[in-house]
Parts: sequence; C-alpha cells; structure tokens
Amino acid sequence: MLVARQSSMLVKACARGLVAAALLAFATSAAAVEYKLGFVNTERLFREAAPAKRAQAKIEKEFATRDGEIQKLAKQVRDLQASLDKDGPTMAETERRNKERDLANQSRDLQRMQREFREDLNLRRNEELAGIQERANKVIQQIAESEKFDLILQDPVVYASQRIDITDKVIKALADK
Repeated sequence: MLVARQSSMLVKACARGLVAAALLAFATSAAAVEYKLGFVNTERLFREAAPAKRAQAKIEKEFATRDGEIQKLAKQVRDLQASLDKDGPTMAETERRNKERDLANQSRDLQRMQREFREDLNLRRNEELAGIQERANKVIQQIAESEKFDLILQDPVVYASQRIDITDKVIKALADK
C-alpha cells in the first residue's frame, strides 16, 4: 500500500515536471519569435494629413455663409438686448413688451439656427472624416504589407512608443495621393 502510494506520487511529480518543461519550451520558442508592430495616431492623422486639411477648408468654405448669418443674428440679438437694457425703463409699456417679445423670438431663432448649424456641421465633418479614414486604412494596409508589419494599432491606445509610431509615414503617403 505504501509502495503504491509512493509510486502514484512519483508519477504525478513526473507529470508535473513534464508539463512544466513543455510550458517552458513553449514560452521560450514563443519569445524567440519577433513581431513587427506599428501604431497610427488617428487624431494627429485627421489634424495634419493633407486630405484632412483640404476637407476642413472645404467645410469651412461650405458653411461660411450660414456662419455669417448666425453672427449677424447674434449681433442683432445683442444690440436689441443692449437697447432694452438702456432704454427699457423709459419706454412705454407696450413698446417695451413688443421689444421683449422680438428679443425672445430672435433669441429662439438664433438658438435654433446655432443648433441646426452644429448638427449639419458635425454631420458633414463626419462624412469627410469617414472618407479620409477609408483612404487612410488603405494606406495603412499598403504600408503593413510592404514593410511586413504583423500588427498595426490605431487609437485608443494607452501608450505607444515613438519607435512603432508610423503616423508620419501614413500622413506622407496620404499627401502623395
């Protein structure tokens, strides 16, 4: 009985040793494999790449007229508010109420216009950024294949070394197209 127990313990110890040796061999062979990693800073890409700058200029030009209209209405609201503040106490009651109603209507119109402007601007910006992102992904794919990268990450990444940051290559490649 004692011998059977000792041999069972010996078999278990040998099995544990073999498993440990196999894991050590696997870990050593996995560590010997080198991977080539890359990282692309998407925020910087959208800020510095030539297509992103062109898209931003295009959007600014496209929305300049509406922005001017909003600025004009905002000035009218400020002027009307200043007029009411200055002359309100000396105005006739009906005239003051009419100006207050006009101010409330113009303020409401201004807020509505600003909200619609922001929504349209964000929608348009997202459309442009989606196109840039699609082009950037193709460029990243080409860089990955030509330079034999195993993995390329994009934001959000907690930390990426400058050594693996290929954002400059992607920006340059996008500028060339």
